[in-house]
Amino acid sequence: MALDFPFARSIIVVRSETTDKKTGEVSKDTRYFVSSSEPRERTPTQWHALVRGHWGGVEIRNHWRRDALWGEDDSRTRNASALANLALLRNALLALLPEHCGDKPLKEIQEDITPAGSLRLLRSK
Repeated sequence: MALDFPFARSIIVVRSETTDKKTGEVSKDTRYFVSSSEPRERTPTQWHALVRGHWGGVEIRNHWRRDALWGEDDSRTRNASALANLALLRNALLALLPEHCGDKPLKEIQEDITPAGSLRLLRSK
């Protein structure tokens, strides 16, 4: 299989099966990951841990913060333009948070990140 990733050395295939507890319905999923590491550089168990660790980190560093700070999961809009614009604003704010909030606890950051505080943060750049 040819890939348009010049440094790709491995393709990792992860197959999973999930059973819905309420209905008993089973769903199967196959996901593909591309890596610059050589295939034999890791065991299957190590590849699995790498994939799980990556997505766990994405959830903690990104999705959880987006929801905790801006209630992203509570958004009811289905307008594609509004969703894209809000995502751009949230991404810009996430990039600015470390510089302006340092190691503040989440509770303090939430108090600072009011709509007015968010605009001040964006204008500071």
